[in-house]
Amino acid sequence: MHALRNLAGNGKANAFGVWISRRLSYVLGIETSCDDTGIAIVDTTGRVRANVLESQQEFHTRYGGIIPPRAQDLHRARIESAYQRCLAEAQLKPEQLTAIAVTTRPGLPLSLLVGVRFARHLARRLQKPLLPVHHMEAHALQARMEHPQQIGFPFLCLLASGGHCQLVVVNGPGRLTLLGQTLDDAPGEAFDKIGRRLRLHILPEYRLWNGGRAIEHAAQLASDPLAYEFPLPLAQQRNCNFSFAGIKNNSFRAIRARERAERTPPDGVISNYGDFCAGLLRAVSRHLMHRTQRAIEYCLQPQMRLFGDTPPTLVMSGGVANNDAIYANIAHLAAQYGCRSFRPSKRYCSDNGVMIAWHGVEQLLQDKEASLRFDYDRIDIQGSAGFAESHEEAVTAAALKCKWIQPLG
Repeated sequence: MHALRNLAGNGKANAFGVWISRRLSYVLGIETSCDDTGIAIVDTTGRVRANVLESQQEFHTRYGGIIPPRAQDLHRARIESAYQRCLAEAQLKPEQLTAIAVTTRPGLPLSLLVGVRFARHLARRLQKPLLPVHHMEAHALQARMEHPQQIGFPFLCLLASGGHCQLVVVNGPGRLTLLGQTLDDAPGEAFDKIGRRLRLHILPEYRLWNGGRAIEHAAQLASDPLAYEFPLPLAQQRNCNFSFAGIKNNSFRAIRARERAERTPPDGVISNYGDFCAGLLRAVSRHLMHRTQRAIEYCLQPQMRLFGDTPPTLVMSGGVANNDAIYANIAHLAAQYGCRSFRPSKRYCSDNGVMIAWHGVEQLLQDKEASLRFDYDRIDIQGSAGFAESHEEAVTAAALKCKWIQPLG
């Protein structure tokens, strides 16, 4: 963490008079964008002092998906105790916090509201700065906390989760440039829906797992990984956008055909579900690789130089980055271009309070939006939110034709 210690020790005072160079600063992060209540404390060297995560997955799994009003109720019931546990784990008093960072966008409005209201309450009571955080920006920046010397700005990031799939160039908090995004389903969402249709939750070992985790594990049981083939989405479109609806619909048709052939009972699972999951993982990996490959080539164009003078770097983040098979393929792709690849530790890939606190640290070190930090009422939620810039049209206009790198295996 020496790079961040040096950055925090340059003798610069931020707008609210805290000398980051003179003592350690602590940022509390609050995450309630979906169905997990995450509260964490991270200091300005990147050390995680406390990390509390209350998952609602077991509750929502019973109903086949997230129910926003119930998610809000569960956040309300748990957020105060999560905060108190966080302080106890960090062995800090509330007055020792330097700032409070909270997810304000994008996410489920009912869930976001709980976190923002709680954060406003704390900030007012403690008279601490309140730092608004873009949820997907936090995912993109998270790997820097663990690799501060290796990951400098700018870098390319593939954000893949249950709600999003985006390719962005990251120049710092609040300075992300969009290259491409999903046109329909996100990969994590597709995995969840396909996993439910496949009825993997019937199997005891997958009862409480999300679809992506169950599919990754089941794929390891394949005896014929090439038994299922899926058409490649957007094959004729030379841009960096994604589409997983076609893979999802083709999956449903393939499952239905196999069920009919085997006469699978309503409470059963097709016999070669391992082969199916292996084919599905390969299809998703290919699609992610193809769109990311075009993004790398776009960034490397001499007239663009989007990597600047830094070594080309690719970060994969978001819940889907937990998938070892997919990340191995993304890392393999990056290596073909001499591009370094990173992902956060698995405990930080999915939604958590650490990434929100770390984004707050990045804001402090950049001294961003100082004028808004004590104007608590101006910090509010947004269900959807974009990034500072977009190169989507420029990527399409470039129409780069790539010689595709094939997935591993």
